[in-house]
Amino acid sequence: MLTLLEKYCSAFGPSGMEDEVRGLIAADVAPYADELRTDRSGNLIAFKKGRKPRTEKLLFSAHMDEVGFMVTHISEDGFAYFGTIGGIDPRVVAGKRVVLGDKRLPGVIAAKAIHMQKPEERGVPAPVDEMFIDIGCISEENTKALVSVGDCAVFAPNYEAFGDGFIKSKAIDDRFGCAVLVKLLQSELEYDTYFAFCTAEEVGCRGAATVGQAIGAGTVIVLEATTAGDIPGAPKSRVACRVGAGAVVSFMDGGTVYPRELIELAMATAGEKGIRAQLKELVAGGNDASAYQRAAAGARVLALSAPVRYIHSACSVAKIDDLEQVYALANALAERSFDK
Repeated sequence: MLTLLEKYCSAFGPSGMEDEVRGLIAADVAPYADELRTDRSGNLIAFKKGRKPRTEKLLFSAHMDEVGFMVTHISEDGFAYFGTIGGIDPRVVAGKRVVLGDKRLPGVIAAKAIHMQKPEERGVPAPVDEMFIDIGCISEENTKALVSVGDCAVFAPNYEAFGDGFIKSKAIDDRFGCAVLVKLLQSELEYDTYFAFCTAEEVGCRGAATVGQAIGAGTVIVLEATTAGDIPGAPKSRVACRVGAGAVVSFMDGGTVYPRELIELAMATAGEKGIRAQLKELVAGGNDASAYQRAAAGARVLALSAPVRYIHSACSVAKIDDLEQVYALANALAERSFDK
């Protein structure tokens, strides 16, 4: 699974431009899926037959897109100004390396130099609309030969193992979930199961809305990465979950109230199988579960997440054992019928 994760994390895939990620995933699952298609929203949908049929459809879902940047203006001196794609804290942007556009041009995000700042500006993150991407060009003409308004950028690939069983990378949210789904698809399944690799989660869960309508699953399990607050200075009441404590099961977030019976099933399954799991202790964030819960006739939804520090940044951090616990729990739940 880690080999898959490194490959997917290194891919270019901001919301609306998931083609490269989708191509990698499709190649990895095509030999194992009984059905595989891409819909008009760019979602990759797979079906795999198990040893037994289900009376009600079960869908596992993860999103392919990552946060990023879109060029909005090119200045006379050749700098590319931008807006953000998805929720990115301005504090984690300036000074970061990016790759830009179809040519994957290397660049760096910059802002007003400290010696040019007014006293009241020092120590305050620059607004995103005052930052720009420097690709090493010295004129508007040179930059426009390489970059156009509407081109997108993402943080530069930087997957690396470090410390005591940790990894760091851009795009762990949600290439981790994609890796889990691929690993499940590549295994023998007890029951028939659907899988969706969705687009545009970071800008409003748009891909999942169309998948929900098309599949009509009775139960959807969303695999995600969620923010961990276990860092110095964070009050205990604001720590959503902890790195190293295993899979995260959400009871509520900014878009979804999860059915209590599925939460209890997930925690009970974890206990039976010796899988470490924790409840998310903060109502924050959101994911594609909200779209599935609202789509068509609706669905029962469950979110299984990996606790990740510094999410939506150039260097998210996760613990390998947590990722393995999430996969183990997803695999254990896939063995259940979910029949009503």
